[in-house]
Amino acid sequence: MTSASDLASLAALLADETRAAMCLALLDGRAWTAGELAAHTRVAPSTATEHLHRLIDGGLLVERRQGRHRYVQLSGASVAQLIEDLAARVERRPTSPRGLRAVTANSALRRGRTCYDHLAGRLGVAVTDAMTRAGLLDQTGGFALTTAGLAWLTDTLGLSPEDVRTSKRPLARGCLDWTERQQHLAGLAGAKLCETFLGNGWVVRIGTSRAVKLTPNGKAALRDLLGLSDVK
Repeated sequence: MTSASDLASLAALLADETRAAMCLALLDGRAWTAGELAAHTRVAPSTATEHLHRLIDGGLLVERRQGRHRYVQLSGASVAQLIEDLAARVERRPTSPRGLRAVTANSALRRGRTCYDHLAGRLGVAVTDAMTRAGLLDQTGGFALTTAGLAWLTDTLGLSPEDVRTSKRPLARGCLDWTERQQHLAGLAGAKLCETFLGNGWVVRIGTSRAVKLTPNGKAALRDLLGLSDVK
C-alpha cells in the first residue's frame, strides 16, 4: 500500500514551478533534451539538469540515449494522464495578456494540441463528440468503443487486432481536457486516431509546441469520416 510519505514525495515533484513546466511541455509525447527544457523554462542548464534528475528518480520521466545525445520524456501514458488530470482541476484565474505571441500560443493550444499521444483541445473534444453521435463511442456507461467503433478503427484507421489483444493500455478511456473541461478520447484508440491524423498530414504541429492545426485535407477527412464540418 502506498504510504502518506510516498504520496507526499510524489506531490513534491510537481510542487516546483520549473518541474511542473517541464512536465507540461513533455505532454507533447516527444523526447526533449535538457538544453531544450532549460530554454523552455528559462533556467540555467545546470538548474534544469538538477530538476530532471529529481523527476527521473521519482519515476515521472525516463532518459533515452541516442549516440552522444540524451533525451527525456514522460515515463508513460499513466504519467501523462496524471499531469493532464491535475491541470484540468486547477482553478482558472483571470490573467492579463502577456503579449501577442503568448496570446497566440495559448489560443493555438486551446484550439488543438496533443496530450501525450492523443488529440486534445477543442479539436480532440469535437472528434470525441462526433464519434459519440455516430455511435462509435459510448459515454453513457463509462467510456467505451462500441462494436461499430472498433470496426471503424480497424477497417478505416488500420488499428491492428493484434495490438488490441496484446496492449496493456485500455482500448478507450476518457481524459478530462484542461481547457475545455470535457472528456476527450484517450487510450489505445485515441493514440491510433492521433497517429493516423499526424501520419496522413490531416493535422500538423505548430512549431515546437504541442499545438496542432487542421490542414485542408484534415478538414475534408473529418467531414467524410465523422460528418464534422465546423472544426477549425
